[in-house]
Amino acid sequence: MSQTAQNPLPGVPPIESPLFENWVASADLSPEEEQVARDLNENGFAVIDFPVDNFDAMADATIADLVKEPQFADIAEMGSGKPGKPGGRLTNHTDNDNVRAIAANGKILDLLSKIYGRRAFPFQTLNFAMGTQQHYHSDSNHFSSVPERFMVGVWVALEDIGPDQGPVIYYPGTHKWPILYYDEIGLAVGKVAKRKTQDIFHDAWEAMVDVSGIEPAYFTAKKGQALIWAANLLHGGSAQADATKTRWSQVTHYYFDDCMYCVPMRSNPRMNRMFVREGVTDIASGKVVENRYYGRPAAEELPAPPTISSAIRYKVDRYLRRRKLKRYAGKLAS
Repeated sequence: MSQTAQNPLPGVPPIESPLFENWVASADLSPEEEQVARDLNENGFAVIDFPVDNFDAMADATIADLVKEPQFADIAEMGSGKPGKPGGRLTNHTDNDNVRAIAANGKILDLLSKIYGRRAFPFQTLNFAMGTQQHYHSDSNHFSSVPERFMVGVWVALEDIGPDQGPVIYYPGTHKWPILYYDEIGLAVGKVAKRKTQDIFHDAWEAMVDVSGIEPAYFTAKKGQALIWAANLLHGGSAQADATKTRWSQVTHYYFDDCMYCVPMRSNPRMNRMFVREGVTDIASGKVVENRYYGRPAAEELPAPPTISSAIRYKVDRYLRRRKLKRYAGKLAS
């Protein structure tokens, strides 16, 4: 029997699939792996202990290296009650052995690959010394895939994190909501007015949360606990009540093989406009991962870009129409 016959929805991650129960009944999962899969399917997140021996020593060594970085200079000066500055981060600090080892942990890769049905690879790391205090959001708006939802985040605590240290906030079950693009919120790509970041979605997310009645949860973590979340789960950073305490942590974002990697905040697939990420690199191997679509290079499936002549005709046509010379503009099409 073919893979498609066994799973009529191969373009949907198993943990997101309406056929989840059929899949999990035949999947070769340990009890622990099945629990992670069920938690992700139902709630959009799962909590595990990070699978490495002597994680405390690794975490301590990671912090000792990170605190030397310029982004965390104010953290290095903290002491005697002096506050730090929440929100700072260090992106893709993967020349650090421990940061890379956390991102490329083999057991995490095996787990994610099994429950998503495709090989997982890490493509981005973020290291934090304090809470982000970032408004809740969906990662799917920042980086997604075709097929959708083949992206997952893993956040691990490098120290104990209590309620006054700005713990991660998340909204269980919101991973099942639609991924928002510009047209759902009444905007065309390129016409974002004054708000050019995820802020443009805040009103919609707040309204959806309010109507749903979903209450937020807070991940107060012990050192070495990890939070896995599905691509579209609403999550963010809660307010850091005590700025004299750190909140050392690492997030790794993972993609999966045989996908096209895209940025929804710069895309409108319904209008045949897709911003494709080039140069996505597998942190574990150091190799660039090709954008693919069901075994073929994605470039073969995308529409050809306009020729130079057609682009010039468009610009001249627009100029003539603005100058109210419409009688000449139509001739450019011939």
